[in-house]
Amino acid sequence: MGQDRTTDLFIIGGGINGCGIARDAAGRGLSVCLAEKGDLGGATSSASTKLFHGGLRYLEYFEFRLVREALAERERLLRAMPHISRPMRFVLPLCPEMRFDTETPAARLLRLTMPWLRGRRPAWMIRAGLWLYDHMGGRNILPGTQSLALAGTPEGAPLQDRFARAFEYSDCWVDDSRLVALNARDAAQRGAEVLTRHRVTDARREGGVWQVTLEDSETGTIHRRSARALVNAAGPWAGEVAGLAGDHARKARLRLVRGSHIVTRRLFDHDKCYFLQGRDGRIVFAIPYEDDFTLIGTTDADHPDPATPPVCTGAEAEYLCAFVSDYFRQPVGLKDIVWRYSGVRPLYDEGAVSATAATRDYVLRLETGGQDGGAPLLNVFGGKITTYRRLAESALEQLSPHIGKRATPWTAGAPLPGGDFAVDGVGALIDGLSTDFAFLDARTARRLVRAYGSDAREILAGARSIADLGHHFGAGLFEREVRWLMDREFARTARDVVWRRSKLGLRMGAEEIAALERWMRMNT
Repeated sequence: MGQDRTTDLFIIGGGINGCGIARDAAGRGLSVCLAEKGDLGGATSSASTKLFHGGLRYLEYFEFRLVREALAERERLLRAMPHISRPMRFVLPLCPEMRFDTETPAARLLRLTMPWLRGRRPAWMIRAGLWLYDHMGGRNILPGTQSLALAGTPEGAPLQDRFARAFEYSDCWVDDSRLVALNARDAAQRGAEVLTRHRVTDARREGGVWQVTLEDSETGTIHRRSARALVNAAGPWAGEVAGLAGDHARKARLRLVRGSHIVTRRLFDHDKCYFLQGRDGRIVFAIPYEDDFTLIGTTDADHPDPATPPVCTGAEAEYLCAFVSDYFRQPVGLKDIVWRYSGVRPLYDEGAVSATAATRDYVLRLETGGQDGGAPLLNVFGGKITTYRRLAESALEQLSPHIGKRATPWTAGAPLPGGDFAVDGVGALIDGLSTDFAFLDARTARRLVRAYGSDAREILAGARSIADLGHHFGAGLFEREVRWLMDREFARTARDVVWRRSKLGLRMGAEEIAALERWMRMNT
């Protein structure tokens, strides 16, 4: 049985919300322990659409507070992590003849006041929404919306001829899995204890503190920790964790929504994303991905329970293929898919009619324990990746009075590890790395900077030839990088490395990944 330790904060869940709270708390001088039953970001936080965005479509549901907060965060986050995020332009083709069956609040209002529109999203309505999008949250780095005539342009080339006009606006791309890992790494550097592959089996209030029991899933060792406050950031499992901690009433507050994505070979020859409107009123993104691929998603479908692994079903894959084929000249079919993935989004349940309409806003519920001793429990429900930092600040604002420690918020201007350079400085970093480590091929140099930023030099420190990087596992992945991921970023398996810390699984063969797994087991 592990040694008993007392912390200010015990966090259950190693997704973006849990790791964001751990980083913020550790930076305020609080003692923190975080437990994740699998790998960091191993569920919802590695299965997103990879975007920092305000949520243009949420304006239709009048979620102005959520959109405003998310828009304000975009550039703040971009400055803090210019290696793993970047500005991206989004092309929204206009299709005047398209009819919609959507029943959003905005659509219902239009039907009542202007019935001749008959459910369409007209160009003026989209432009009005984009004007709000440009001005609600403040914008200094990202360019504003503009109109495009598509004929003869790179943006129009992959689209069918019926698409003559489009709007183009700004949002940001982000590597979601690396975002989680870097928050966890920064938290650990500031003193937090981060325990992956540790499942919490019991949590109860005793003597005014939380007593938490957890099991190491690899060794079976039982550990105990005590903490002044407990944070339930378990994502899809937040309802079960709330029940485990005695808050049985909270289980019903989650709506589990499955979002599925497909990845195909590259469908167009530019670096902009397409925002596509479906005949059913839904939207799908087609995003440049990992240089040679296109990411398409997402679906919205209710998911039965967190114990059922999410998979991109055949029907969902066919839906996404048909969706983009309605726009692109070259139809996309199941044969074109090189990878598919799915994640479960734990949305706060407000009784929305459809999964698409369910709010993406976060809700924090603080329970102080009453007669059980007063040790607080903070349940985290919902949320989206763009607002994770503000969620963490709000969590600490609620918890601080109950644990007797207050500190000034600090994360707004603090870069994540490797992100201590200007937003437009990626190119210079790549050029410098290629010059000083001339044995690297261009793809590997670019990937290392995009993944590790200024830390890429530390990974390569002292290397004078490719042999100095150690064993080559394939696709430009060398022993030196794998050891860094194991020592600094909590990677334990080949899957952690090739599908979360990187996406090299798209380029490596099954035998190469198996060899990496064997090496990691031997060198743990």
